[in-house]
Amino acid sequence: MQQENPLNTVNFNDESINIREEIEKYAYHWKWFVLAIMVALTTAFLFLRYAPNTYEVSTTILIDEENSGGLASELSAFEDLGLLGGTQTTLDNEIELLKSRTLMQEVIEDLGVNVTYFNKGRVKTSELFYQNLPIKINFFSKDSLFYLKDTMFTVKLKSETNFSLLNITGELVSEHVFGESIYSTISDITITPATNHKLKGDEEIIVKITPLKNVVDRYRNAIQIQPVNKNASVIRLSLNDQLRLKAQVILNRLVYQYNKDAVEDKSTVAKNTNEFINQRLEIINKDLLAVESNAETFKSENKLTDISSEAGLNLASKSEFEKRIVELGTQLKLIAYVGEYLEINSEDLIPANLGLPQGALEASTLKYNELLLERNRILKSSSKLNPVIVNLSDQITQLKESISQSLVNLESSLTISLNQVMQQQSRLNSKIAAVPKQEREYRDIQRQQQIIEALYLYLLEKREENAITLAVTLPNAKVIDAAYGSDTPVAPKRKIIYLAALLLGVIVPFGVLYILFLLDNKVHSRKDVEAIVKAPYLGDIPKSVSANKVVVSGNDRNSVAESFRLLRTNINFMLSKAKDQGKLIFLTSTLAGEGKTFVSINLAAALALSNKKVLLMGADIRKPKISEYLNIASEKGLTHFLMDDSVTIKEVITSVKEGFDLVNSGAIPPNPSELLMNGRFEEALAYGKEHYDYVIVDTAPVNIVTDTLLLGQQADLFIYVIRANFLDKRLLEVPKLLYSEKRLPNMAVLVNDTNFERGYGYGYGYGYGYGEATVKKAWWKRK
Repeated sequence: MQQENPLNTVNFNDESINIREEIEKYAYHWKWFVLAIMVALTTAFLFLRYAPNTYEVSTTILIDEENSGGLASELSAFEDLGLLGGTQTTLDNEIELLKSRTLMQEVIEDLGVNVTYFNKGRVKTSELFYQNLPIKINFFSKDSLFYLKDTMFTVKLKSETNFSLLNITGELVSEHVFGESIYSTISDITITPATNHKLKGDEEIIVKITPLKNVVDRYRNAIQIQPVNKNASVIRLSLNDQLRLKAQVILNRLVYQYNKDAVEDKSTVAKNTNEFINQRLEIINKDLLAVESNAETFKSENKLTDISSEAGLNLASKSEFEKRIVELGTQLKLIAYVGEYLEINSEDLIPANLGLPQGALEASTLKYNELLLERNRILKSSSKLNPVIVNLSDQITQLKESISQSLVNLESSLTISLNQVMQQQSRLNSKIAAVPKQEREYRDIQRQQQIIEALYLYLLEKREENAITLAVTLPNAKVIDAAYGSDTPVAPKRKIIYLAALLLGVIVPFGVLYILFLLDNKVHSRKDVEAIVKAPYLGDIPKSVSANKVVVSGNDRNSVAESFRLLRTNINFMLSKAKDQGKLIFLTSTLAGEGKTFVSINLAAALALSNKKVLLMGADIRKPKISEYLNIASEKGLTHFLMDDSVTIKEVITSVKEGFDLVNSGAIPPNPSELLMNGRFEEALAYGKEHYDYVIVDTAPVNIVTDTLLLGQQADLFIYVIRANFLDKRLLEVPKLLYSEKRLPNMAVLVNDTNFERGYGYGYGYGYGYGEATVKKAWWKRK
């Protein structure tokens, strides 16, 4: 009958996680964490030592929008001259222009950034900007093919006058002197020493030529452009690069080129208007000369000197009509000139502010010029198939048709007005019957002369106004802060990298250990056993570091010896209800090699030290180990007693020490199961119970043979030995089944070879205060 467990005073089988135990599992391997952290931090240090720094450079510009104050308000006096334009500049459009491939390509070509230079060092190669180069390399053939090349060569300085050229593989190509013209497949080049740099021998400069397209794409993606504030017209441009000076030069040149293109775009209207005015002046000048020549001829032929006073009185009232006719004629001429210009120049800008009377026509002309300029500017970085371009083209066509129709309507209106004025003049002419015919003809010539002269003076005035417009054309962007970069690099971030290295040094060993623990299916502690096997628990036997198999003696106070003394006490508790005669204690295990023979010998020694007579029987006759462990010659043993009825049990008993006798296993028989079942083994047990206080029987493993199950029913206590860090947890089902089915009487569990330092034990403190022997360890194994 199974007894209740009087030893399990603490329940280790709860399902809650013992945080301290989990921490101790990992803390035992602290040296691996320390090593991993040191390796990670060292790697981070070396990486930061040789990794190139990246600096952030930024510049801010103010985009000049219409009616946004600033310079626009200062030019308000010239508004009637058309100086301010009518285009509402938006930040989104300007940002897209700053990001355009065309603009960036112009910057890269001007600065020659597609050619990079590196100083070859012993450990790392660092990039140089052209201002810090010890030499100056001039490429003379920068054609379209040059910008497609992807190659590299090395300039090796030999002295202050000589250098060598090496190819991409480091092989010598040629040797030259500074200033010599060099022909190569890349381009014709000359290399001269820099004036502000002292040349050093054996210094190597690596020259790398990258295709222009790749460089443009890289910097377009690298430059960040965004508004500083949603309510402001300020844009911030930033660029990260390993060379701070290089990034500053690129950003400054980008803003410069952007302003330059903007000024050119704004000047297009003024230039076209100036060209139109000059063409008109040239034609009108010829007409004016012709009219004046006709007037001179008419006066000469008719010998006219002055107008009579009588004609003057009549003509006084007529002057107002003539003034009106001149004005209407001038406007009709302008309409004719503009209409003719529209027919000839279909894709050019329409001259603005020519003084036409209809305000809607002037507004349409300004809108037409704005849309045409916007389309031309977008076409620089896009194609004609762009939906925006198509939309603008449609609007331009509609506006042009509208302007043409407006000109026709205005011409009709002015013609009607002119006819009415001329009719009134005709009625007045009837009153001037006395005026000679010559005077009337002369007035006609004079009127033509005045019309052409007025138009000529008007165009001269507009040409001066247009010159002012061209002179005061302002760029789109005002630089608030020039490109500037801090001395502190933005990458690599040292604190973050060191923190990442520290975390990596913790996570990597933790992850490895976690996987090892996850894949570990060995029994390590009492908790592992009690989670499956509900049998009484006798205790733990620590791992023995002694070469001697008998660790229990009268003077030993180490933890292993103390554990056997505690085991002896626990066994007495388990056998407290047993009879006073000799008690039978059987020991077995699941597999061979779990230390049941070691436990049997030392348990017998521990019991003998308590002044008890102990008989140790080696019943594992298949694989006997007792004689080897005790270093006793194996002559006669249990197998001889079982095989030969003439042999008595006394003849096979050997005295090991006082109170400790041994029945050795003897020779290995061919039929161990039959020998154990022939009845002689029971006689040996009966003799032991009669003459000894304890009979300890070392049996075979239960998972290998059935000998133990056949003999174990006579046991007063069955100790099931489980070796820590050896037995697979899945094999715990064997003792669990044996205990639940009560196939082993009074079964109790003992865990052997435990390692308390790893946190798998529960700290019994074996040997505390007894002056136990201290095992010296190497410094790297100490905690």
